[in-house]
Amino acid sequence: MRKIRDVLRLKLEARLSHERIAASLGISKGVVAKYVGLASVAGLDWPTIQTLSDTALERRVVQGRLERPSHYVLPDYGRVHQELRRKGMTLMLLWEEYVAAHPGQPTYRYSQFCERYRRYALRLKRSMRQIHRAGEKLFVDYAGPTVELVDESRAHIFVAALGASSYTFACATPGETMTDWLQGCARALSFIGGVPQLIVPDNPRAR
Repeated sequence: MRKIRDVLRLKLEARLSHERIAASLGISKGVVAKYVGLASVAGLDWPTIQTLSDTALERRVVQGRLERPSHYVLPDYGRVHQELRRKGMTLMLLWEEYVAAHPGQPTYRYSQFCERYRRYALRLKRSMRQIHRAGEKLFVDYAGPTVELVDESRAHIFVAALGASSYTFACATPGETMTDWLQGCARALSFIGGVPQLIVPDNPRAR
């Protein structure tokens, strides 16, 4: 049981490669990949693992093993979840990358890949649930894809959503400059008819 925890600590907290973890713990890369994959299916991240006893951790990992056919190559859904935050990234692209990375090996069909990711994300969402008070936060960001206009320029879609109610506003801007951000925020505040305590952007790169 302790070996499972050590593997997951080195992977999820220390961010070491499979090769370095295997060398450090004196086990094969295949064992490392198995434990990491099963933890991914079980929706386990390092903060959650720290709250579990060795027995509870083993139970969660074994449950993940029982949920899947053992002959399929298991996707790294932790990485999939992170990659989906990138603009323009889709599950289809990540599935194609997963299949290409394992030539000649049995991989999940696209529908299975998506369904298993959905289950992973639901587990993760339950463990990371946040409580928002009404009027406290307005979350703002630009949607990933842009929209082509008739003059071949592209519109960038600014989106704002209240944390408690998910009440949402969207508008198009010519770019993602500081002026565009400020105009988008002003229009969003006018639309909702008030000002929250906090406006929370998602890592903007406006200039």
